[in-house]
Amino acid sequence: MNKIANELSTEKVSSLLLKQSIPASIGILVMSINMIVDTIFVGQWIGVLAIAAITVVLPISFLISSMGMAVGVGGSSIISIALGANNIEKAKTIFGNQISLTAIISLILVGICILFETSVLTLFGANGDIITPAIPYFRVIIIGAPFLAFAMMGNPIIRALGKPKYAMVALILPAIANIILDIIFIKVFDWGMFGAGLATALAYAVCGIFIVGFLFSSKSELRIGIKYLQLQKKLVKEITSLGSVTLVRQATSSILIIVLNYSLFKYGNETSVAIFGIINRLMMFIFFPIFGIVQGFIPIAGYNYGAELFDRVKDVLKTAIKYGTILCSVIFVCIFLFNNQMAAIFTTDETLLTETPKALLTCLLATPFIAFQLIGSSYFQAVGKATPALILTLLRQSIFLIPFIIILPIFFELKGIWFAFPISDILATIVTYFFLKKEIKNLNQSNSLRSNSLLK
Repeated sequence: MNKIANELSTEKVSSLLLKQSIPASIGILVMSINMIVDTIFVGQWIGVLAIAAITVVLPISFLISSMGMAVGVGGSSIISIALGANNIEKAKTIFGNQISLTAIISLILVGICILFETSVLTLFGANGDIITPAIPYFRVIIIGAPFLAFAMMGNPIIRALGKPKYAMVALILPAIANIILDIIFIKVFDWGMFGAGLATALAYAVCGIFIVGFLFSSKSELRIGIKYLQLQKKLVKEITSLGSVTLVRQATSSILIIVLNYSLFKYGNETSVAIFGIINRLMMFIFFPIFGIVQGFIPIAGYNYGAELFDRVKDVLKTAIKYGTILCSVIFVCIFLFNNQMAAIFTTDETLLTETPKALLTCLLATPFIAFQLIGSSYFQAVGKATPALILTLLRQSIFLIPFIIILPIFFELKGIWFAFPISDILATIVTYFFLKKEIKNLNQSNSLRSNSLLK
């Protein structure tokens, strides 16, 4: 633990942020490449409807895994603060409770999905001809969802322990496995959507087993016994309070997907759903360095906040926003210049090749502002302030984006859906600015009080 303390509390912030963010970015990059290649294989070897089916099904498995992510992110924030305060026993107890919560919740949700298969698929937008390829894909991928839940639970903990390289490996391994298995199951064995789903489910298993195995190995400072698995009401409340931010974000994402798929089908057709499927994969890929900065930022901010090193908290916040904004500006230029080439990677369908570049550019018009909003909302979660974190999380997807997706197409049809994204991003960034401005003022006051108490 001393090594973690020395790094997170004393190392130069810019160097530390890069040290934490680069492995996270690499891991997310490989994972996003995996998702892109997966979509390319399905689009090229199975067809346009297969892309639409994946667009419908994957949010369901991600909703289940988001329970694990919520438990993991909420708990890891508390673990970072506990480590900063040198409370090792609390950190271990939180970890044990995270394992138990993830197992219980994910298994219940998988059971519901199996029992109500058709209803769940229809709810998420498997309309028209999309339902046919969606069913075999869904049936197999849902079995792998609990493994993904454990992976999403454990990854933030590994980062909280100051070991981003292991977290990176945890993302790389399943990505490689999925690509190899896709080729075998889809191209060689010709198993179609079942093969695509089986490849993804097995990749989830690889990721989950690796992460849980690491956390119980001698390399982890949080090795625990059976006694730590017993749920404690107070800790569960603490974990779920902070984890609710991530849970609401993911749940809202699922509601967004439901509304979006219905709107796309209503004002367009199955092809419109496939277009968003391509855009969604590309967004994961092109924003990988921003997500990496967010992942690297959270444990540093949480640890130093727990250690009451408020100047370092401000420093890492400003540094993360600066790096993120620069990267977002570069990303936007690349989108503007190469949107046609990006779309052409996925398909040879003429309609997709014509419509996807225009929709992609429209959706991402506000790209230069995205880092500020993502890092700003993540900051409040990192320092244990659930309420503002929850509000900022809800802003873009719930308060702004969903209503705009419903209202704008009434006047502008399909184009209104694409314009809803940049409008929501800009409005969410403005609100985040005012929240952060007030928080920095509070940090300055807290720092002054701490300095005065030390002088006494």
